[in-house]
Amino acid sequence: MKRGTPIDPVDAPESVEAEPAAPVEPEPASAAQIAGDRIDVLRAFTADLAERGEPLGLIGPLEPPRLWTRHVLNSAILAPLITSGARVADIGTGGGMPGLVLAIVRPDARFLLIEPMERRCAWLSEQIEHLGLENVEVRRGRAEEYHDAFEVDQVTARAVTALRTLVPITAPLLRDGGEMLFLKGTSVEAEIRAAEKVLRKHRVTGALVEELGTGLLAETTRVFRATVERGSRAE
Repeated sequence: MKRGTPIDPVDAPESVEAEPAAPVEPEPASAAQIAGDRIDVLRAFTADLAERGEPLGLIGPLEPPRLWTRHVLNSAILAPLITSGARVADIGTGGGMPGLVLAIVRPDARFLLIEPMERRCAWLSEQIEHLGLENVEVRRGRAEEYHDAFEVDQVTARAVTALRTLVPITAPLLRDGGEMLFLKGTSVEAEIRAAEKVLRKHRVTGALVEELGTGLLAETTRVFRATVERGSRAE
């Protein structure tokens, strides 16, 4: 085709219609039971995440139909393991799971959300202000950057990395006797075996896997729990 030759309508490419957005999962009946009197705040967060999460790159296109069960409640079910009055660091918070969800459900604890990506930090800060949360703050960066900045009572993480990598970057954040609470998948036992040397090096003791959500969630949530004992002798 010569430059400037008009395109014949017959030869014009067909316009591609955008696929309709996937429907958002209805709120499960167990949500109110898990969130208690914080359910309205959790609903507001979930609604905003459902509306803007995919355009902002916080969730994938397949996530809206399972947003409540796979993400929000999967995070909120960890709330009973958070100690009242604890200072908690959440690593790689992303779109808010589990750290921001836990801050919503457990206003009696304080949360530091550590996230390296600027746009995700902006989203988290916006949500904190919009939801009126006073027990949580955002720290941009990686966990390693805060090893000498503070110590916390508990550290949480979800879908960040395998234990042999996760333990070295989180253990230095914990005080002596502090606790790791990591949401994990079905391969968690294999991860523990692969991380045995790392666990010993960082004086991580009492490692166990606890299943949460029986009778509340369609699929239970696996949590890796362990304590850092700095006073013990490393092997």
